[in-house]
Amino acid sequence: MSGKSESRKTPNPGWFSKGSSPNPGGRPTASPAPQSSAFEVLLEKTLTVTDRNGTRKITIEEALQQQTYQRALAGVGMAVREVLKWIMKRDTWLAKNAPKASRPAITRRISPDPDNADAALLLLGIAAPNPARAEFDNDRAQLLLEPWAAQAALHRRRGGQRLTDEERDWIRRCTRDPDSLRWPRGTDK
Repeated sequence: MSGKSESRKTPNPGWFSKGSSPNPGGRPTASPAPQSSAFEVLLEKTLTVTDRNGTRKITIEEALQQQTYQRALAGVGMAVREVLKWIMKRDTWLAKNAPKASRPAITRRISPDPDNADAALLLLGIAAPNPARAEFDNDRAQLLLEPWAAQAALHRRRGGQRLTDEERDWIRRCTRDPDSLRWPRGTDK
């Protein structure tokens, strides 16, 4: 037991006795805050710039960015790469921080009044009033398609099935001058 008590009294090699230290000045105080580099201090300075928009103050960092942008436009490779990095960085930030756009609500406004379409057809010259039906006292005017509109519709029917007799009769009845129409091939006049 005496060996154990002796080891307590004598310090281990490399250890110092309580209250003594190899540093005579004592424990160092907390390290000072890191000081900004000269480059960072320089970037915070401002310049007065005169351009076509007038005189304004910009930071040196902004001036360097503008110069890099101008060099990129001139085709300098390193400047182009730097500007591309800026664009990618901006796009990444926007993708991360942009508010999520909600889809706009789709509203349908359907007018129960077919006269709205009739007025548009008349205004655009697609249809004309039917003089043969003018004497009938109807709530809405009876319209006939202009021949050019009917012809355009017939022309768009490429291929497909032939017109039936009933379909040809409908087209004749609803066209202002049906005799001027050129019918598709294979259609009996």
